[in-house]
Amino acid sequence: GVAGCCAKTTIAPLDRVKILLQAHNHHYKHLGVFSTLCAVPKKEGYLGLYKGNGAMMIRIFPYGAIQFMAFDRYKKVIKKQLGISGHVHRLMAGSLAGITAVICTYPLDMVRVRLAFQVKGEHKYMGIIHAFKMIYTKEGGLRGFYRGLIPTVVGMAPYAGFSFFTFGTLKSIGLAQAPNLLGRPSLDNPDVLVLKTHVNLLCGGIAGAIAQTISYPLDVTRRRMQLGAVLPDSEKCLTMVQTLKYVYQQHGVRRGLYRGLSLNYIRCIPSQAVAFTTYELMKQLLHLN
Repeated sequence: GVAGCCAKTTIAPLDRVKILLQAHNHHYKHLGVFSTLCAVPKKEGYLGLYKGNGAMMIRIFPYGAIQFMAFDRYKKVIKKQLGISGHVHRLMAGSLAGITAVICTYPLDMVRVRLAFQVKGEHKYMGIIHAFKMIYTKEGGLRGFYRGLIPTVVGMAPYAGFSFFTFGTLKSIGLAQAPNLLGRPSLDNPDVLVLKTHVNLLCGGIAGAIAQTISYPLDVTRRRMQLGAVLPDSEKCLTMVQTLKYVYQQHGVRRGLYRGLSLNYIRCIPSQAVAFTTYELMKQLLHLN
């Protein structure tokens, strides 16, 4: 949980800008990544960069906790029950852990996106609880909270899978090939080797970059579906396939399906680096090695 919160707070301003760009918010749609980062504080104050971050923290603590815990559990089950080991069990366990965490915390993500998309002076939702009430009453009860779940799950499987797979593989190769150069004894158990902090950050960053590139078009699809009624073209984005087609036809690959990817590298690489590094550190502080 702590690992998730640290990672997301690090890149909260970039997350806000990403949502504004992905869904072509009319106040900022003519701007690029860095000009939007400068424009938001001018229009909404510096706290505008953290809009939706309260909902994000409420979501990300259980999300991070469930994902990391589920990964360790799934890894053991896949190894013992299915007899699959090597690097493949990391990929499978990571995918399943990501899906589990997403399904458990999806309504909080929906509310966070709605709050982050709002611009000062045009508030439809007054806060987290108000957003929950409005979505529940106006958008079909509980079903309203799960708009865009399918592309999220489809996108999360490769994202979480490749993220855990790449980090775990780089870690095991690094400690096997150059233990003295890259590793050090764990704080809570001298018999266990862990990566040095800067190596942890590097491996986490590489893991984030690879995972993001593979799953990004589905992330764009998810955001558009989540924003639903807030967007003027919502009736064209009702299903995952419809949304993918619509974004591709209207905006193409670079300006549509991969719009905001450069920003996503800037936000995702430090986010994953901080997440994995904090997780490894917390394991030592809580004597889990």
